[in-house]
Amino acid sequence: METVRARIEGKVQGVWFRKYVKQEANKLGLSGWVTNKDDGSVYIESCGTKFELDSFLKYINIGSPLSKVDKVTVEWGVAVESTESFVVKY
Repeated sequence: METVRARIEGKVQGVWFRKYVKQEANKLGLSGWVTNKDDGSVYIESCGTKFELDSFLKYINIGSPLSKVDKVTVEWGVAVESTESFVVKY
């Protein structure tokens, strides 16, 4: 298992971005979480296989129908801690 930490910048708050991210993560069987940050970005931590996470990152770069993704910063790592599901943190 691997972990991806991603910071997404652009028009990603107030456009259902987190909801779509959660749906895609659940579809792929990933665990982790997504949250809005005070600077207007969205932060994601997710655990899964390299293949699942690569698919997830492709989706994140597109975003939800109302979003506009300008930049995605990704950091890969080895999964240290994993949750059983993918959640939205408020």
